[in-house]
Amino acid sequence: MKIIDASECIMGRLASSVAKSLLNGEEVHIINAENAVISGSKDMVFGEYISKRNLNHPRKGPYYPRMPHLMLKRAVRGMIPYQKPKGREAFKRLKVDVGTPLSLQKEKAETIENAKMNDSTKYIRLGDVSKNLGAKFNG
Repeated sequence: MKIIDASECIMGRLASSVAKSLLNGEEVHIINAENAVISGSKDMVFGEYISKRNLNHPRKGPYYPRMPHLMLKRAVRGMIPYQKPKGREAFKRLKVDVGTPLSLQKEKAETIENAKMNDSTKYIRLGDVSKNLGAKFNG
């Protein structure tokens, strides 16, 4: 099993490398999902997520997640063919957590170097986006 720390990683780049690992048959566990970042100004990122949530019908969908671990999982899902059997099996091998679970605290988590953000990048953390959308989580 591959354990990946999402802290200070750009969500899209992290999701694409995780999707590739899943399609290659690996089991992936992502920790600290609330510390992943989305590049761009705060107003632009908030505006995108709020407009996406307002496009849907509250009872009929499509339903967009508000919790940070589910937002990251949805980003990975968009990068695999989840409606086909191969993609569905790959998606079942993914686990995403807010924070670090007790069972994984002693394990060594790896980071994806090409997903790390620069110091000059405008960004906002996934946890802040979630709280702005109304999510209630401990993180």
